[in-house]
Amino acid sequence: MRFLVIVSALLLGACSTSPTGRSQFMIISPQAAIVQSQKAYADTLKQLESKEQLSSDHRLADRVQRITGRLVSTAHDHYPSSRTWDWSVALIDDPEMVNAWCMAGGRMAVYTGLFEQLKLTDDEFAQIMGHEIAHALANHTAEQMSRAVAMQIGLSAVNAASDGNSAANQGAQLAAVLALQLPNSRTAESEADTIGLELATLAGYDPQAAVTLWRKMGDLSDKRPPEFLSTHPDPTTRLSALRDHANDVAGLNPKQIKAPIYPVNIVYQKDVVK
Repeated sequence: MRFLVIVSALLLGACSTSPTGRSQFMIISPQAAIVQSQKAYADTLKQLESKEQLSSDHRLADRVQRITGRLVSTAHDHYPSSRTWDWSVALIDDPEMVNAWCMAGGRMAVYTGLFEQLKLTDDEFAQIMGHEIAHALANHTAEQMSRAVAMQIGLSAVNAASDGNSAANQGAQLAAVLALQLPNSRTAESEADTIGLELATLAGYDPQAAVTLWRKMGDLSDKRPPEFLSTHPDPTTRLSALRDHANDVAGLNPKQIKAPIYPVNIVYQKDVVK
């Protein structure tokens, strides 16, 4: 009975809406997701430092800071709640890994393999970072954590092993870590495509770069499935959707005027987020 009361209370606050108008299951608040993600991010960076996996490429760090900084400035203008986030990008030295991610609150990571394997232009890299930032702006981490907590509470009820509050707390902590490892839904990925393409265009980057980027991704996936594509929509289907949307958003910034550069923290060498 106590479990049913707890679950009922959680579900009363479980309805939320994403920036695209999609209904989201949300029992973990965006702010709670930020707090837990900050802890998980700091732990991840400590592990990377201990294994000497942070890049020492200063030139690449400057490039990542410049492009990401423009996207963050644009996010501040169009998503005011993100102005208080502690934006940071870890530059991870792994020439084979084609991946990037962004947690709740603007904590990000980029693998050097993106540049080495795809030979990215600035506009193409802006599309990747716009997509990842869009996950945070749309509260996808909180959405993932909410599903994990709901599963944790359900398992606790079946096993009668703990009360709902304890399970929720444990689930939130676990879900913040799993957010680095578990995929978003394909619906969330498509949503991040839409928001990210608009964000990159408003920041002054060519929307058609989304098309050339995913052509490169498709070519790479023919050789070996990159981590970045493992749970994303089919590249062919995605390419068609992005081509259409790139044409639609071109008018948002037809002269491709670059946004100001926000001073995003870039974590590389021996730097560790406090």
